Amino acid sequence: MTKDIIIIGGGPAGLTSAIYTSRARHSTLVIEEKAVGGQIILTTEIENYPGFPKGIMGPELGMLMEEQAKKFGTEIKYDSVKSINIDEKKVITEKEEYTCKAIIIATGATPSKLNLPKEEELTGRGISYCATCDGAFFKDQIVAVIGGGNTAVEEALFLTNFAKKVYLIHRRDKLRAEKCLQERLFEHDKIEVIWNTIVDSLEGDDSLKGINIKNKITGQISLLPLDGLFIFVGYTPKTEFLKGLLELDENGYIKVNEKNQTSIPWIFAAGDCISKPYKQIATAVGDGCTAALSAIAYLEGY
Repeated sequence: MTKDIIIIGGGPAGLTSAIYTSRARHSTLVIEEKAVGGQIILTTEIENYPGFPKGIMGPELGMLMEEQAKKFGTEIKYDSVKSINIDEKKVITEKEEYTCKAIIIATGATPSKLNLPKEEELTGRGISYCATCDGAFFKDQIVAVIGGGNTAVEEALFLTNFAKKVYLIHRRDKLRAEKCLQERLFEHDKIEVIWNTIVDSLEGDDSLKGINIKNKITGQISLLPLDGLFIFVGYTPKTEFLKGLLELDENGYIKVNEKNQTSIPWIFAAGDCISKPYKQIATAVGDGCTAALSAIAYLEGY
């Protein structure tokens, strides 16, 4: 199959790119590994995306973006990209090979891990990286959230719908989350914040029984009995298949110029997989727009 533009990733950045390239009448294929919408379909209420003063649920926003892209002719396929053949301008997936004239990479990022012993074994057995997905399994139980950004605070608040007690554990003495979220967090009677603390080790064999936490100031280690642990300590870009192909920064994020162009002129990138300071739905949409317009300009020679 041959397309003008192939977009790898169907989150907000990829879908925005698709809307622009399809409207410009360039045949566009979006290849998405799991579910269109990306990280936003795992989000509950989104309050800071313009145009929705009452907020909007993540899955609904993802569905609307998909509908808009398809309206202009975007084709979407569910597949996993394995590599890109630079010489032949081919995208190779598990199921097929696609030829194109330009590529926009919008693969996003996955939640980072604590990299502690037993973490892998206890994932799905008390450890989770998605409160929206797994929160209901912890009704009337005790859980903890690790992190201090917007996602961690939002997920802690969401978990109060199910858990009887929620600890928010943060390695510093203040949060990075937006002030309005912090206000809601501090006012909630089910949430207790534990400051200046990290997870030292995990307890449990077949399921999580608790965590050993270490106070960074005193060095004291204590056991915190838990039924569930939700980890939100940042993200790792999904760029493994690009190593040695594109220029990446030291953390694996794709380097782009002001036009969202990568080190290969006909490959562009957008969203959480690129090297940039802020990762929000709004910035992903902006990236997707810029990458699409740049790709269109490249194809049309202006």
